[in-house]
Formats: sequence, structure tokens, C-alpha cells
Amino acid sequence: MSVNPRVVHKRRETITALPLYYSGHLQRKNSNEQDFKKFFGELRGTTLFLYEDDTQHTYSEKMNLEKLKSMELVGHYQQKVPSTFNLNLHTEKVQLKMDNLDKGMEWRGYILTVIKKEVPSKLLPGQRLLLEEVLAQEKKRVHPGHRPPLPPRPDFLCAASPSPKHPKDEPDHKASTMPECFFKVSRDEAEKMLEANPEYGSIILRPSTRANNYALTLRQLTASGTAMKNFRVTPAKTGFVIELDKPVTLSSLNDVISYFLKKTEYRLQPYRASQPYDTSIDVPPAPKCINISPPLPKTVPKAQVAPMKRTETKPEESDYVVPDDCAPEYLDLNQSKSQFDGELREALKSRRANIYAANEKEELSIYQNQASSKSQSVAVQWDKDSSAA
Repeated sequence: MSVNPRVVHKRRETITALPLYYSGHLQRKNSNEQDFKKFFGELRGTTLFLYEDDTQHTYSEKMNLEKLKSMELVGHYQQKVPSTFNLNLHTEKVQLKMDNLDKGMEWRGYILTVIKKEVPSKLLPGQRLLLEEVLAQEKKRVHPGHRPPLPPRPDFLCAASPSPKHPKDEPDHKASTMPECFFKVSRDEAEKMLEANPEYGSIILRPSTRANNYALTLRQLTASGTAMKNFRVTPAKTGFVIELDKPVTLSSLNDVISYFLKKTEYRLQPYRASQPYDTSIDVPPAPKCINISPPLPKTVPKAQVAPMKRTETKPEESDYVVPDDCAPEYLDLNQSKSQFDGELREALKSRRANIYAANEKEELSIYQNQASSKSQSVAVQWDKDSSAA
């Protein structure tokens, strides 16, 4: 079943995060190779991505053409034979072969336009229009704000200015912190480490055989035994891409490890090598400048003046000492107090008698008044009865 080309291009754009300018079949050969290899190439930005065929989602190789020095045609202009171009890069020399001269010149025009930032001369009007659109799109990608250039800075500010930071949309892969399970080992060495020491962990992040790429080696327990799996992790403009059936883009390598831990329900753990432990205790020697003799007792200084002796006078046996409670002043005070208590009792007794007498008189008068009023009412009633008779 063929894959829809639009779906393939969308997935490739997600992985590379670069606009597509030109694509087509071509062949490539490095300086140390004898035969050409067939690829499907895509020019995205200033990078040439090479795929095994036009249905592959992830690229097999890529070429950074940003520092391209020249692209020259090999041989004479012949229409019906494949055309070969020499690309002089800053690190190596590469040859690209196209099916015919027209395809080769189209590739050359697009590559030189995005690298030199100018449209080549001697083009047809339709070709010039297409390349001008590509050039405008590339300038917008490289300089999104179209800000005017800043004036030159003074020398003293240039000396004190800090080093420029990487823009937010281009993460620095080299400066990012590497996970603890990263080891500079090959695929076979990583599998041997996981097989020999399963108690240390089951995930190793390692460099890939491709330049500037990474790979992840896992050791999993299955019903039939242990299985080793390897995944490719590719750096991209927005972070790192795990090349799965549906590629996953994450911001850092630590997030890549966390993604695998979550997907395996934390049954796998990052590989951490064992740290050596000491098995003996060394007693340090005693310091030489410490005095271990007991402290001397403190001496109290002697007084300069002899203390005066206090003499106490004792009463003679013939003298009689009168106690304090039997002193004459105390006896007079007790007598006056008892006399005052007696007078107070008499006054209270007479006051109480007067109160009782007054109360008896008042009760007697009330009783007499009630009796007289009762007798009067009886007499009146008697008169009424007698008159009625």
C-alpha cells in the first residue's frame, strides 16, 4: 500500500522543522568512496536531507551546505547523459549526480540561492520567479524580524560585553546537561554492559554511528527471555526527535529518558554504574602539639590585710535577761486591749437590748390597732342588724 506523499512531507517537516525548497532523486559519493549511492534528496533550509526512497519518514543522512565554497559541473554540457557536480565543503568534497543536465542545473540554482542569498544570473523568467520566492522565504527564516543593523559598539563596551547566548528557538545541544546513563560506548558494548550488570539499570544513552546523533539501548524482560532494543534519537531545531512510527519531539535528552520511563511504566531504570566502597578504616595519628596532662588546680590569691576577728560578749551567769514578750510595754498593751474588748462587748449588748425593746413596742402597737379596728367593724355590723329588725 503506497503512502500519501502529503503525509510523508508533513512528517518530514515535523522532524526537520525546516521549509522544503526542492526535492528529487539523486546520487551521492564521498571522496573516500568508489561508487555512487542512490537517495531521494530534499533541500530544506541550508541542509540537504537524504532518504533511501521517497516514502521513508526519517532521513538516513544529511549534509550541511551552509559553508559551501563552490558547486561546479564536471565535464561538458550534455543534455542526454547524467550530470555530475563537485561540491567543495569546508570539511570534505562530495559529488552529486543527477539524471540529466536540466535537473542538475535546477539543483544547482536552488542550492546557490539559499547559500549565497542571491539568485543566479542567466535564468528563464519562470525559474527566476521561483528562486526569488525561495530567497524571500529563506531570508525570512534566517532573519524573522527584519530589524535594521545596529550601529557599531565602542571598544570598551565590546571588551566588557558577555558572550552571546543562543536564541531560544535554537537549543544548544552541546551545552545541555547529559543524563547520568550516557556512556560513550558502541552498540555492542552497551548491550554487553546491560547483560552483565542488570542490577545497575536497563537504559543506556550512547552516541550513534551517525555524526551528532544519539541512540538508546534498552534491555527488557519478555516471556521468552531478555530482549535488546535500540532507538535512534536525532537532534532537531526544536529539541530531540525519537524516531518511532509516530516521531516524538522533546526539548532535552533528560526528557527523552523520562519519556521511555513513562512508556514502560517505570519498569526500566537508567543505567548507573556502581561506585566503589572502602572496606577498611584508617585510624589517624594523634596530633603532636596536644598536652594530655591533667589541668593544674586553681590557686586563690592571699589577702594583703589580715581579717579582723569578731568577738561576741556573753552575759554573765549572775545577770538575768528579761524575755521580749514579758517586757513592761508589752504587758501594758495587753491590758489596754482586754479592757477595750470588754467595753465593746457591753456597748453591743446594750445596743441589742434597745433594738429588741423597740421591736416589741412596734409589734404591740400594730396588734392594738388591728384589734380596735376589728371591734369597730363588729359594732357597726351590730347597729345595722338592730335597725333592720
